[in-house]
Amino acid sequence: MADNTIQTADDGNFEAEVLTASNSQPVMVDFWAEWCRPCHMLAPTVAEIAHDYAGKLKVMKLNVDEAMNSAGRYRVQGIPTLLLFKNGQVVEQIVGAVPKEQITKALERHIA
Repeated sequence: MADNTIQTADDGNFEAEVLTASNSQPVMVDFWAEWCRPCHMLAPTVAEIAHDYAGKLKVMKLNVDEAMNSAGRYRVQGIPTLLLFKNGQVVEQIVGAVPKEQITKALERHIA
């Protein structure tokens, strides 16, 4: 489900790959699960955004079944959920398989 521009976040690397990395550029994390149909519907959009914003935005995928601690820490209750991190903090949250325009509009508020 991942493509080469999208790395996988998990409980072990979340601190370094998401929180610390978000100090130098925004990081968008796609919280998903294998059994989630809307997650699979959103995946191509997430891949397009990773491509479109290469160099300006880091995109990660986090499987909520494999990284329950990270999902719980950010109170992810519905998936797909996209969280945008800047300086170690969540600055945007988008829940559901939403249109690409809605995601890019949210991203534009935070990407210089």
